[in-house]
Amino acid sequence: MMLSKQQEAKIQSLIKEMTLEEKIGQMNLASVSIVGGFDVPFEELIEMVGDGRISNEEFGKIMQSAEQDFHEDEIREGKIGALMLQDPIKANKLQKIAVEESRLGIPLLIGLDVIHGFKTVYPIAIAEAGAFEPELFEKTARMAAKESRSKGVTWHFAPMIDVARDARWGRVSEGPGEDPFLVTEFAKAKVRGLQNDHTSTEHYVAACLKHYVAYGACEAGRDYNTTSMSRSLLHNTYLPPFEAAVKEGAASVMASFNDLNGIPCSVNQFTLRTMLKETFDLDGFVVSDANGIRECVNHGIASDDAEAGQQAVNAGMDMDMGTGIFSKHLKDCVKAEKVSESAMDEAVERILRVKMWLGLFDNPYVSEETMHRYDVLPKENIELALEAAKKSIVLLKNENEILPLKKETKISLVGTLADNPEEVIGAWAMSWNIEDCVSVKQGLEHAGANFTYYPCGGPEGGLNEAEIQDAIREGDVIVAVVGELVSMTGEAASKADISLPGEQRKLLERLLASGKPVVAVLMNGRPLALEWEQGHVPAILEGWHLGVQMGNAIASVLFGETNPSGRLASTFPKAAGQCPIYYNHPNTGRPGSKSKFTSRYLDAGFEPLYPFGYGLSYTTFSYRDLSVKEEPDRLIATVNVTNTGTVEGTETVQLYMRDVTASIVRPIKELKGFQKVTLKPGETAKVVMELAKSQMGFYDDERNYRLEDGIFQIFMGANARKGMMQEVEVTF
Repeated sequence: MMLSKQQEAKIQSLIKEMTLEEKIGQMNLASVSIVGGFDVPFEELIEMVGDGRISNEEFGKIMQSAEQDFHEDEIREGKIGALMLQDPIKANKLQKIAVEESRLGIPLLIGLDVIHGFKTVYPIAIAEAGAFEPELFEKTARMAAKESRSKGVTWHFAPMIDVARDARWGRVSEGPGEDPFLVTEFAKAKVRGLQNDHTSTEHYVAACLKHYVAYGACEAGRDYNTTSMSRSLLHNTYLPPFEAAVKEGAASVMASFNDLNGIPCSVNQFTLRTMLKETFDLDGFVVSDANGIRECVNHGIASDDAEAGQQAVNAGMDMDMGTGIFSKHLKDCVKAEKVSESAMDEAVERILRVKMWLGLFDNPYVSEETMHRYDVLPKENIELALEAAKKSIVLLKNENEILPLKKETKISLVGTLADNPEEVIGAWAMSWNIEDCVSVKQGLEHAGANFTYYPCGGPEGGLNEAEIQDAIREGDVIVAVVGELVSMTGEAASKADISLPGEQRKLLERLLASGKPVVAVLMNGRPLALEWEQGHVPAILEGWHLGVQMGNAIASVLFGETNPSGRLASTFPKAAGQCPIYYNHPNTGRPGSKSKFTSRYLDAGFEPLYPFGYGLSYTTFSYRDLSVKEEPDRLIATVNVTNTGTVEGTETVQLYMRDVTASIVRPIKELKGFQKVTLKPGETAKVVMELAKSQMGFYDDERNYRLEDGIFQIFMGANARKGMMQEVEVTF
């Protein structure tokens, strides 16, 4: 973040003028409080909704009698520096209090979870990452920044860049998958999209990288669980996306809930201060996740809230989300010399730098014209959401070329998910309007398809046998939309069983027994265990949760107007018992094979169902003439790719590397590059990718970066399991 000398001087002047209470206020991120109308604390009320003790309808009735506390008096007294809000009129009123009625006139930073779109919701991250297209990642982030800033939101709790290798973890839906290289490219692109358009202060927001760090490695895929790993694994796999995104200019970072090797990330001096601030050189600030500091008491590393707050500041935490611990206890900690005021000065300086960089001191308000700019989604935003959705769809199976369908084909559309517009959105989308959401049924209607809809069954509830028989009788082809509800993925949605929930497999069995062609369209937020479906259903389309344009995108692919080009950003297991499963695992002394005494499962083998990078097309591609040339500072890999099918298609050529012999055990493959190429039938393209030698090393446990001479295997192909390989002896 580049500031002028005058801006830097103003920051220092404000810090010198601040009282201790005002400094603490800048370190306090509050949420709008709900007061009155019920007999239990609001936090417990939310838990009651989440675990089903009360329904959403009951919750709504209770909330009708509740009042909202926007902390006006505390803002006026300089005791709040940031707020979670998405109401532009209220945001302007609160900014006016902060700027015109508080002693120092420091504007508020207003933040919100904007994970995959604001008004124009685009595909969840695990889906969008499968487009393998950084330019797209950047464009969708820029769209979200403009939309949210029009409502007064200047700070996104995004991108979520956890490397996640366990499909049981619900939050795998929010991140870009299992591969450090792809996650890093995604992270950098999102930061650019959110932060780099400075043609107007209305066009950019502050990014917040989350969750720092190794949250995606929570033990057993159970949310909020412990994480334990070697330093080399941390440095080689989980830290690189954060380091790259910080160097890209990310304005803030959110510490994760989990402990890492016994130290909660909220109070972890090694990750926060040593790595993030001193090694990666973060220019902005660090915020806790919701309640993260208080939970250090539950972890057992702090005896009470005061000690947790003390540890957090000393470790490098700059802002507390939602607990009020800093507000209640930091003054006493400073007086007792348990926290230095200089540590707080540093935190406040970092926070003010972000506010200054956002232009909030000069432009704290949202204009009347701006705040209504996206009440009706602009055509260009809808088109971008549709493009992203189309590019995120993955064709998993297409036996006997059932797909694409002809428009005149008589289709039975089956499944409750097909006509549920709110289910296209995905986890952690908060600002959308239902009228903007296009269900699969609506998408087929827009496409002019010849279909009849039969709900039949879904992720919850039983099956309607009469509807099933009607669907079988009336349709020449059956399109079954199956998968998960949005509530079954995301935060606090870990699952031990990741097969199709409810009676959906039974539904597919009934449909397949008819002998008619069945196409399964998946709606889900995680890799599912689909071994039975892969073995029985002739055509499977991975639709994920694609956002507001999902239905139109699915229809476009079903009828061949779009040739699917999406790839999997995460490995799909055969069964949940294979989790965690990921392609770039270290080799063992007894690599998995059909032999008994090797690393495998007796009942599931050692191979996944679908590998990382996998995805089919309505055409086919062949690879030949792989060549790897060594230059002083790089390898240049070349391969010829030919479209051997009958329609134009896009292939994502993937470059992998293996360090055959090293001083520590290395992964069997590592993604090091990718390139998309669109070819007409019979057309051949020479695909050239460079691999810098500086990117061929690894960190040891002391974070020494090692480049070791030796034999390397270079792969180029269609996914992590399929490709050509050439060995080359490399000297550094």
